[in-house]
Amino acid sequence: MLTCKEFLSELSAYLDETTTAEIREKLQRHITECPNCFVVCDTTKKTIHVYKGMESCTIPPDMHSRLMAAVERKIAAGKKH
Repeated sequence: MLTCKEFLSELSAYLDETTTAEIREKLQRHITECPNCFVVCDTTKKTIHVYKGMESCTIPPDMHSRLMAAVERKIAAGKKH
């Protein structure tokens, strides 16, 4: 039986369908027995589906600059701790 932590470490490969048949079977068994991991898996699948269905868009240059500045501030703040 897989733990939730083991399931989560394999979730990306499971959703990408790159696991071995044996591991995939263990993961599928786990989500049928664990309601929390089922919700995480189902929500992640739905999020990916929505994301793939979206059209890409370009953000305005001024917004891009503000976003990059905010990211740089966040990174700098993290380095101080």
